[in-house]
Amino acid sequence: VTGSLVGASGLILTQIMCKAMNRSLTNVLFGVMAEAGEAMDQDEVYEGKIKSTSAEEVAMVLETAQRVVIVPGFGLAMAQAQHAVRDLADTLENRGVEVAYAIHPVAGRMPGHMNVLLAEAEVSYEQMKTMEQANPTFDKTDVAIVIGANDVTNPMAREDKGSPIYGMPILDVDKAKTVVVVKRSLSPGFAGLPNPLFAKDNTLMLFGDGKKAIMDLTTAVNEAA
Repeated sequence: VTGSLVGASGLILTQIMCKAMNRSLTNVLFGVMAEAGEAMDQDEVYEGKIKSTSAEEVAMVLETAQRVVIVPGFGLAMAQAQHAVRDLADTLENRGVEVAYAIHPVAGRMPGHMNVLLAEAEVSYEQMKTMEQANPTFDKTDVAIVIGANDVTNPMAREDKGSPIYGMPILDVDKAKTVVVVKRSLSPGFAGLPNPLFAKDNTLMLFGDGKKAIMDLTTAVNEAA
């Protein structure tokens, strides 16, 4: 009975992930996404286009923001940054900023991973928006803060028909007025692809450990008040 329950749960999770990626189970199991990704030239995508920023500069951008959307990914989980993110959100809300969280169905290692981490940090359920709820709001968002999310924000999935991830639903964070990406480096995500989001004109890269970067940002926001 226990084995049946575990197997059924695994099948349900697999079906959810396949639907979220717009892929069949066969494609997920036997596809060559990683190999195709490795052939991409990162220098061609990134060279001369990356704008590195600091916590102080991002705090200045947030000074005039009225709506901020936080996009958690596996990097947030690895850095255990959920409590730091909640502290940043509290700081912004105390200044009258509307804060929401946009969660992709397969962000992290399994469906619901980000929801569990944010719930642990006592983020209210009402603030956690699904991809379907969040996407129509990004063009009305002043700042989108992406923390360790890579493939689920990659515009290639929407724009590049030759990309291995083309057709996969993504979070349209690039439509926000300003995008701040918190990431250790420009290393690719699971798909092995460069992310053109990082090179867009409205994107700022805040390099560093996710938890420390967010804590530094909260400090900078408080000091700028």
